[in-house]
Amino acid sequence: MNLPNKLTITRLILSVIIIAILCTPFYNLGIEIPKGPTIEGITLEWTYIVAGILFVIASITDWLDGYIARKKGLVTNTGKMLDAIADKVLVNSVLIILAADQMIPVIIPVVIVLRDIIVNAIKMEAASRGKVVAAIGSGKIKTASLMVGVTLKFFSNLPFEIKSWAVADFFLYFATVMSIVSMIQYYRINKKLIIDENSK
Repeated sequence: MNLPNKLTITRLILSVIIIAILCTPFYNLGIEIPKGPTIEGITLEWTYIVAGILFVIASITDWLDGYIARKKGLVTNTGKMLDAIADKVLVNSVLIILAADQMIPVIIPVVIVLRDIIVNAIKMEAASRGKVVAAIGSGKIKTASLMVGVTLKFFSNLPFEIKSWAVADFFLYFATVMSIVSMIQYYRINKKLIIDENSK
């Protein structure tokens, strides 16, 4: 297994750890977690701090594995598949948990997950026709915006919350819009292939 794929596997493992941290009912298990530091009257929670740090590390591996794979010529089909899975597990699961914790509107994970289902269906259809659908710019912007927005949410939107600037919400809503834009672009790029297949 090459280095990029090892980094991707690491991201998957970190994703599982993050999910476990956020979903474990520590209080019901008799484990009391103290409040985190207070900054300008805003109190952070250690659960979110730890999950946020791990999320940042996982997000860095997302960029790093792709960079190394392209630079060293280590791009493989297995790597592409694992990378796509790791991205969805990392980001989508966290979005769902944050929505369940009422930290973000539920419409955000709903739109993001539906978009991913549709885009993956398009990619599978293209693959069945022997065509590889490459990542597009709007999709990368969507992913980057989500990671920034989620990271800020983990840390209570600091330091922007001090000035009441909803920067985290901006990135998350922007990512939601870009997810729709990228979905439309994926469809338009592969429209002829899909129509041709369905017309036979």
